Amino acid sequence: MSLASILEPLQRPLFTVLDTPVSWTEVLGFGSGALCVWLVARQHLANWPIGIANNLFFVLLFTQAGLYADAGLQIVFITLAVYGWWTWTHGGGPGSDALPVRRTTRTEWTWLLTAGVVGTLALTLLLDRATDSTVPFWDALTTALSLMATYGQCRKRLESWWLWIAADVVYVPLYAHKELYLTSLLYLGFMTLCVLGLRGWTRDLTDRRERVPAGATA
Repeated sequence: MSLASILEPLQRPLFTVLDTPVSWTEVLGFGSGALCVWLVARQHLANWPIGIANNLFFVLLFTQAGLYADAGLQIVFITLAVYGWWTWTHGGGPGSDALPVRRTTRTEWTWLLTAGVVGTLALTLLLDRATDSTVPFWDALTTALSLMATYGQCRKRLESWWLWIAADVVYVPLYAHKELYLTSLLYLGFMTLCVLGLRGWTRDLTDRRERVPAGATA
């Protein structure tokens, strides 16, 4: 039995939205993605294995839609998920296993923004010249923003939520343009969850700083 025959049932239409068939892959990506973001907002460790499953579903979905950068991005996400999973449980430093929420440092912003700009330009050129992508710049931009946000999520940087919101603002119309309507709706929901996550992490950071004695390092 080949891999294609195993995956074929996931690609079958489950129902139709606006005259466009929606596959099992998109439905499962929708459910696992929403659950993953909800768990991240609550700083629950289970977000990492759920997120890995979500990445696998989206590899199939984005390859079918011709969003090659986003498909490749899922492989990177899986690698980062393993790193984030370890960091959340072992990155708290001496005396603590849990990683606390912190703000992104100026140094981190400098290299993140530099990497984001360079990555967007390089991917745009690659997708434009080496693939049949019809949206090379937007595919590249969302890829760069998502990687920046995922790094911040792995390190529990508060501003990672703003990067996710920026990516989702582009993702929603991009997926609708590609007739991935359920996925577009999912990313609209992601924006709402990102706002809730931002509020929750901000509250956690504020509470932790208030508990730190004067003169101690937060």
